Amino acid sequence: MSSVSAVPRRRPRPVWLVLACALCLMLMAVSPAMAGHGKSKPEKKGILLVAFGTSVPEARPAFDNIDAKVKAAFPDVEVRWAYTSHIIRTKVAKETGEELPSPAEALAKMMADGFTHVAVQSLHTIPGQEYHGLVETAHAFATMPKGMKRILVGYPLLSTSADMAEVADAIIATLPKERKADEAVVLMGHGTHHPADVYYAALQYYLSKRDPNVFVGTVEGHPTLDDVIAGLKAKDLKTAYLVPFMSVAGDHARNDMAGDEPDSWKSVLTEQGFKPIPVLRGTAEVDPIVDIWIEHLKGAFSHFE
Repeated sequence: MSSVSAVPRRRPRPVWLVLACALCLMLMAVSPAMAGHGKSKPEKKGILLVAFGTSVPEARPAFDNIDAKVKAAFPDVEVRWAYTSHIIRTKVAKETGEELPSPAEALAKMMADGFTHVAVQSLHTIPGQEYHGLVETAHAFATMPKGMKRILVGYPLLSTSADMAEVADAIIATLPKERKADEAVVLMGHGTHHPADVYYAALQYYLSKRDPNVFVGTVEGHPTLDDVIAGLKAKDLKTAYLVPFMSVAGDHARNDMAGDEPDSWKSVLTEQGFKPIPVLRGTAEVDPIVDIWIEHLKGAFSHFE
């Protein structure tokens, strides 16, 4: 069971977070849920699913899959969404007019709507910058006077050694069915400059023990595509299935991995003499992987009982 109510080191809070908290207090002042003349609020539990986000419409079914599975696991609990990427939220609003809430905005609205207990589930892959920013935001709301009684944040996908083993098993169990034993599978992760980048190398270790022809690479971290190419050449593997190791098959998967540009992974591997076969499927579309996120959410939610 995995849950976290992590408290980051004290440091000045960003201006946007201070303003969001101020807005929340104003909403609370006029919310019917808060009108009780000193009476305690009735208990109201909720779930907030938080993803990085995507601006690619074709990738959205991955989030729909998680949403459906969470609602099936918690049939009597209201489920809401928030997105950590400001760039994604701005782009979606500009292109479609849809206003996607940030975690601070979503929590402010839940507080105004009378929620007393909220389990915030991170749908990030690693405990990197986006995850720690989410924990900081949740902590700010948890310590707000007359706010919600309790907010807990569930671990992202890769957090513990047990997660590593479970994710590795899920990946191996859901590899492309047409893939042959002498063909490689290359997982494309995002990567980060945050210290949590080491989780990708750790996952490579767990995968190598299960299938030595499965490789992990990242766009912005380590292992790199060069590391992957070196591994493919060392094993004399010619065909490689390219699979996103991201929650959705969004912009990175469709352009950086499977695009026709000269610097895409598909193009680079083709130039190097390999036969790459892109698979546009995010991890949020793979039920055994989604189940791990849901177990983390259950772990957090269980502390409300």
